[in-house]
Amino acid sequence: MQNLWNDAEAATFVGDLAQRVYTSRLLGREPTLVLHGGGNTSVKTRVRDVFGEEEDILYVKGSGGDLATIEATGFTPLRLRPTARLAALSQLADTEMMRLLRSYAIEPGAPAPSVEAVLHAILPYKFVDHTHADALLAITNTPDGERRVRELYGDVVLIVPYVMPGFTLAKLCAERFDACAHKDDLIGIVLMHHGLVTFGDTARQAYTRMIDLVTQAEEYIAQHGQWRVTFPPAQRSDRPTRVVLAELRRAVSEAAGAPMILTTHDDDKSLGFARRSDVASIARRGPVTPDHVIRTKRLPLIGRDVATYRAEYEAYFARHSAALSQPLAMLDPAPRVILDPELGMATAGRSVKDATVAAEIYAQTIDVILRAESLGGWCALPEAELFRVEYWDLEQAKLKRMPAPQMFTGEVALVTGAASGIGRACAQALLKRGAAVVGLDIAPAIESLFPQPEFLGIHADVSDEAALRDALERTARRYGGLDMLVLNAGIFPASQRIAALEAQTWSRALRINLDANAMLMREAHPLLKLAPRGGRVVVVGSKNVPAPGPGAAAYSASKAALTQLARVAALEWGSDGIRVNVVHPNAVFDTGIWTDEVLSVRAQSYGMTVEQYKRNNVLGAEVTSRDVAELVAELCGPVFAKTTGAQIPIDGGNERVI
Repeated sequence: MQNLWNDAEAATFVGDLAQRVYTSRLLGREPTLVLHGGGNTSVKTRVRDVFGEEEDILYVKGSGGDLATIEATGFTPLRLRPTARLAALSQLADTEMMRLLRSYAIEPGAPAPSVEAVLHAILPYKFVDHTHADALLAITNTPDGERRVRELYGDVVLIVPYVMPGFTLAKLCAERFDACAHKDDLIGIVLMHHGLVTFGDTARQAYTRMIDLVTQAEEYIAQHGQWRVTFPPAQRSDRPTRVVLAELRRAVSEAAGAPMILTTHDDDKSLGFARRSDVASIARRGPVTPDHVIRTKRLPLIGRDVATYRAEYEAYFARHSAALSQPLAMLDPAPRVILDPELGMATAGRSVKDATVAAEIYAQTIDVILRAESLGGWCALPEAELFRVEYWDLEQAKLKRMPAPQMFTGEVALVTGAASGIGRACAQALLKRGAAVVGLDIAPAIESLFPQPEFLGIHADVSDEAALRDALERTARRYGGLDMLVLNAGIFPASQRIAALEAQTWSRALRINLDANAMLMREAHPLLKLAPRGGRVVVVGSKNVPAPGPGAAAYSASKAALTQLARVAALEWGSDGIRVNVVHPNAVFDTGIWTDEVLSVRAQSYGMTVEQYKRNNVLGAEVTSRDVAELVAELCGPVFAKTTGAQIPIDGGNERVI
């Protein structure tokens, strides 16, 4: 564990709250301390109100904030005295505690305070840090964890047994702290199966104590067990897995009641752990800390039998909900982590972010499990305690506050020719509606087109059959399958009348505009057939299909053949729940082929200005790539759920087409 404190850097953070921000970010940089909103920090300071009177204020991290990137506005300022007094109550529901805490905030627009705010308030130290240090959890999650912690730290820490976070934990810590005979020697608190708290008079002191205590835990594991977790190079199968993954995603989505993203990891650790002979035993004892149950569920699925996992989860819910006076609505019973000897580790989520978070948490879970095993055995909390966290009132309330999902949340689209023009706009329109998007293009820039994890850019020639298969394989491994296919890639050859038409021009137009799309449709069909909400294909045709022009024989014929292919696919694939529709754009000038010079020449040839030429249609409207993309996206959505085989012009009204 590296101490990242830097005097010069720290000096730029002036004041108590700024110092709190600085060391919070230092903690957040280390994923083995905090991960995805985990951990919380605070500082106690004095603030002068509008009357000039000073008041003691606790600045505590807002709920769900990320320590790695936190700003001063990410801390909630609470009146210290009433916050600390809550620990003196004999009992208090966590929902009521949070209501009261919000009423103690001196900034109405501040984020909801951490559920551990009362714990921070009762500790008589200026700076308090709380992490979920992996090294410590590997020690506490063993059969004799408390003995090992005492052996490791002696009297410099207070050991508190596991209880539910929130009010119960704050009250127990207050009682144990008050009763501690050596409180003057304390530099931290070990929360069994939960985490580590350190404190100090300065931000540096609290942070340094955290780093030192975690380093001691790492050294203890190295001396008494196994610190470095390594796996030998894994043997990977060359067999395509895209259909296997699509089938698995379909089953997970059916269990979840909504489309899910499924991301697959076949690194040496993921494959090595999934192939352990004892994986069914050690992986199904529970999560590292109760917080993880929200992201990863209590247990992973071993293998691919989603139906059995679902039945087990329903039985788990029935066992523990029956004893409660208040009825609970069961969360979806779909697994979030899947360990399979062929696939490695797959993680599921309603979004790419959710699946990624589950993967990162479980990658660290593997390390903690194996380190604990080396110390005498990995053990987690009883399932009843984990159920209490999974169905905690505060978590239930948080779920109810979540916004409605976007139109294509959990779904996957593939767009060809996505580096520019209509293809790029289609990718943007689908991303905007919540889809994960794979973009194919012959331009290398496709790989860095959109930086977000919901986009995968693949540099590929769509006329290369092997490249198409590889792209679909990568799509399935990255996102789990395919729901929507937008066939946009194409070429518009230079004008050649039939009498002078070169064979190369003709064959190239057919190869790219027709053959490539036929190959991709054939290869994509098994995945589209497994789409949780039914597959969708949108073909970007052309006005030249119903109204061709002279000199465009190769282009017009290839687009007409593609349209006919789409019509046949609509007939053949309807029974598979796949709908296939065509859009016919015309005069879309914000694309790469329409430079200012070309536009000017074409406009002059018609005796028009450029603006007149752009709007030379019945409606007098300019048609943009975005206009086409919005129609494409909506064709994939619920409004057109009962439409297939359609051909829709988007051209402002063309007299020859009409």
